[in-house]
Amino acid sequence: MGWIDPEFPKTATVSELVGRVLGLNPGMMTGPGTNTYLVGRRDPILIDTGAGETDYLPLLERYLAERGFTQPSRVILTHRHRDHMGGVAQLRERFRGLSVAKMIHKDRWLPEPIEDLREGERIEGAGATLIPVYTPGHASDHLSYYLVEEKALFTGDVILGGSTTVIPSDDGDLLEYLDSLRRLQQLEVRRIYPAHGPVIENAPAKIREYIDHRMMRERQILEALGDGLATIPDMVARIYADVSKALHAVAAMSVESHLKKLRKERRVREIVQRDAPSRWELV
Repeated sequence: MGWIDPEFPKTATVSELVGRVLGLNPGMMTGPGTNTYLVGRRDPILIDTGAGETDYLPLLERYLAERGFTQPSRVILTHRHRDHMGGVAQLRERFRGLSVAKMIHKDRWLPEPIEDLREGERIEGAGATLIPVYTPGHASDHLSYYLVEEKALFTGDVILGGSTTVIPSDDGDLLEYLDSLRRLQQLEVRRIYPAHGPVIENAPAKIREYIDHRMMRERQILEALGDGLATIPDMVARIYADVSKALHAVAAMSVESHLKKLRKERRVREIVQRDAPSRWELV
């Protein structure tokens, strides 16, 4: 099936400790929708809340009832993007007093109150232990969560099931993102629970694939610059010639993130033009 898979299950029990409830927000950037995860044998911890779609809460409640659960014990968020924390208010209205936590970092607005959560703080649930791992790059406040009992990782948007990760131009940083991937390589991770798409069973291979893909794109950008292609639209037209033009705007964000990384490394320079796209050249 494609990235936006209409057959993707709306709920699933993907392991003894992990249940998945889909956020019901399919799209080009979200695939079949945002995965929200219930972790633990009872009173489970909820990772992410979806975008706040009207039908999400009834779906979550049905799944909780099927599992014999009453409500989430608490909510922890991977990062601030709307498709991950847009359902906070909806859940708090239904489950009074629900605790919500994330890494508070460069936040301009939060649905108060949100508890601050930091790397390494152990989150204990019923039969489940989660340890936050700071993984910036897609977002500056991004936490992944390591499930000790399964040697599994909830990767949020750092690693996806079926697509690559976008590095947004406002709060993303490709250099930090690659550092995050390399840090994840040092963990003993067997399985990945991504925020979009299906479970990834061979975690080390997927992390390696993500790094290799980024390095391939970087080589292509450097080759394009060497051949005299100086603007992002020109680079996208060449590098993503086999990709639908509907995705070229997203591809341009990826190229820009690579160029910013290369600029930080003093390998390229940007020439800003008033009424035209910036021109880039090798140093």
